[in-house]
Amino acid sequence: MKLTLGFSPCPNDTFIFDALVNKKIDTKGIEFEVKYADVEQLNQWATEGKLDITKLSFHAYAYCMQNYVLLNSGSALGNNCGPMLIAKHPLQKEDIVTSTIAIPGKMTTANFLLGILYPKARSKKEVLFSGIEGAVAGGSVDMGLIIHENRFTYEQKGFFKVTDLGEEWETQTNSPIPLGGIFIKRDLDTKLQHTVDALIHESIEYAFANPESSREYVKQHSQEMEDSVIAKHINLYVNKYSLNLGAEGKKAIETMFTIGQTNGVIPPTNYPLFI
Repeated sequence: MKLTLGFSPCPNDTFIFDALVNKKIDTKGIEFEVKYADVEQLNQWATEGKLDITKLSFHAYAYCMQNYVLLNSGSALGNNCGPMLIAKHPLQKEDIVTSTIAIPGKMTTANFLLGILYPKARSKKEVLFSGIEGAVAGGSVDMGLIIHENRFTYEQKGFFKVTDLGEEWETQTNSPIPLGGIFIKRDLDTKLQHTVDALIHESIEYAFANPESSREYVKQHSQEMEDSVIAKHINLYVNKYSLNLGAEGKKAIETMFTIGQTNGVIPPTNYPLFI
């Protein structure tokens, strides 16, 4: 059986899926056809039901739940790992509502948090996540909402932090930040869904047990990041919640959806969130 699998070329995803897609573990007769794409592209494809298994922002999940359901393994949740607002010059939180902000996509969890925490901030410009710092530096926007590895390098590039949306979220909810997860077509056979879930879990276990094994694959897709930045990226976004959401991870996701629905940021739904 062949299944299409979409994830980003970022180090956390390639680290997670290395053993699976490069057949370092037994894939139980399943062939995975990999599609690499920026998370916002994956979000868009999910609304079309394009892939069998895909990485998604939790924000985007609210708009394609009829197509997909969340697996227990492969998610990115954590502490001190959320999106940050940065600027070319020192600015204050009070400036957020009057600023033009570059966001990495409407359906990203970063934009979801911005909508929850600063609902009056409405002047937004969609920019590919890797181009946000350039937009801020060039002056086409006042602030940039950065994600991924940029949080490790923005200071050395001369930018200033306005606020860490992840910290604000954790303070308000006392829960880890749900950023993205791995989702599978809801209409696939239940046994197959759980087999894929178990394979992703095994792939992550292999990656943790053999940290050097994925190095070449990760660097191949990491846009020439320094080794230290790659290591920080993986350590921040791949953790116990990636192996299994557990009760705490599921509660954090339920909290996000409840708050989002209550505040009208995402639509209500009757679909179960988890397999």
